Amino acid sequence: MNQPEPQSISFSTLLSDIEQGLIKIPQFQRDFVWTKEKSALLLDSMLKGFPIGTFILWKTKESLRTVRNLGDTSLPDTPEGEFIQHVLDGQQRLTSLYAITKGLKVKREERMDDFAEVYVNLRAESEESIVTTDISSFDKKSFVRVVDLLNADFRFLASYPKELHDKLSEYKRRLETYAFSIVLVREAPLDVATEIFTRINVTGRPLSVFEIMVAKTFDAKRDFDLAAKYDNLVERLQDVGYDTIPAATVLQTVSAILVKECSKKEILKLSKSKFINVWPRATQAIYSAVDYFRSYYRIPVSKLMPYGSLLVPFGYFFFKHPDKPTRDQQKYLRDFFWRTSLGGRYSVSLESRLAQDIRKIDRILKGKLPTYEYPIDITPRFIKENGWFASGRSFIKAILCLFAHEQPKSFMDNSLVMISNDWLKRANSKNYHHFFPKAYLKGHGFEDIQINQIANITIVDDFLNKREIRAKAPSQYMGKFKRQNPDVDRTMESHLIKLDSSGIWEDDYEKFIQHRCEAISRRLKSRIIRQTIDGQGQEVLTDDYEEAEFEETSG
Repeated sequence: MNQPEPQSISFSTLLSDIEQGLIKIPQFQRDFVWTKEKSALLLDSMLKGFPIGTFILWKTKESLRTVRNLGDTSLPDTPEGEFIQHVLDGQQRLTSLYAITKGLKVKREERMDDFAEVYVNLRAESEESIVTTDISSFDKKSFVRVVDLLNADFRFLASYPKELHDKLSEYKRRLETYAFSIVLVREAPLDVATEIFTRINVTGRPLSVFEIMVAKTFDAKRDFDLAAKYDNLVERLQDVGYDTIPAATVLQTVSAILVKECSKKEILKLSKSKFINVWPRATQAIYSAVDYFRSYYRIPVSKLMPYGSLLVPFGYFFFKHPDKPTRDQQKYLRDFFWRTSLGGRYSVSLESRLAQDIRKIDRILKGKLPTYEYPIDITPRFIKENGWFASGRSFIKAILCLFAHEQPKSFMDNSLVMISNDWLKRANSKNYHHFFPKAYLKGHGFEDIQINQIANITIVDDFLNKREIRAKAPSQYMGKFKRQNPDVDRTMESHLIKLDSSGIWEDDYEKFIQHRCEAISRRLKSRIIRQTIDGQGQEVLTDDYEEAEFEETSG
């Protein structure tokens, strides 16, 4: 990388470079937000000869996803073979200057700002603002639009009173010859350029890895726009209830496929060409993984997944093995899924653990059982001790996945309970029903830590919870359902509850919890392949919350 070069450039040259497609605003820059009034102050400073700050431009032949339009004006592509100067600092100022001098209209949510309505007050005194947006008190021919001052022909300017001709000429000359301070960063790698951008914008939101990769992988000739491709992916996943998969997880999956690593550093080093080449097959692997979660594990929606990051190793598997897993692979994948989910695996050190787990998937691909460096405890006692309910905990979500696999039925009529991302997004969802209601248990002296226990949670429909159960004793409301629903015993088995042997008719809460923990334990034992390490005792985790994303920012 060459050292940054301080330079000077005139206003007219700057505008010419924008119009020729030589200066571009990268897509990762925020939207143009300056008002006409703030933009007018910038022009006012220029006419008074004040400095307006330095522009930092990154000169490169690397093609990024850029802003192609400013207001209602389309900007041309960069000529073939020419260097592009991407704006790293000064976007708001540069866009303001261009919008005013071209008289652009810029749509802002519900309003349209017309930057042609920025004027030079030709009779302003030295201490007054020369550039303004309010001409309500001005006499005709005492002001001129900036767009006309710079672009109108001689006859238009000559139509002003003679005593203003010198001022018109002087103001036009000051703008056209104003020397901007430029720092040119020549041919730096993308990660260096984005690091510069992030450090400049220390008070703003740092760039995400996804935003950088959108810029890096853009290729007009190959019709590849990562932002649009990701939107299409999410739209397709939305049809099957898996639309909460974050962009970072998709990037990690592609990176795992290409280099078996998925840290921010490794993702930013990925070859643009290889990324574009692998994208169709990588996204197909993601679809296959989602289908597997939905069909084999019966996880109906993405919000129920213990970790969204599980998509990475499973996506990697289906990229390497597009067909259905063999019988042994299926068993080993199932063991991997439940160990990862119940062990709080991805709640810390996500990137390094994903890389380790890719190697485990490689063993599974060869039909070999991986060895694990952490124990799993699925005894009823551990479930009870570690089962305090918080819907974001991976341990709890794993057991909720177990409940979902049983396809829980409505107590009232044995109809299937529909589980959606919408109600799972609410932490206090009414679909999470305390089988022994909280108010009932509090009235009988139980503490919150005893009440809010995963073994006391069932998944029911919202109507049933609000209208039919409320704070009633289980013997009371289940007695009603037993009269209404002739299949109620089978219904309750879909919730891992034995109606006649779990203490329900006696309202015996402690007996109920013990029986339900035993039922959960039995189901989990059928999913885990016991290893020697499992006898060493699993740590009871209190912070096994799902990682929303990996270390996402570039700063």
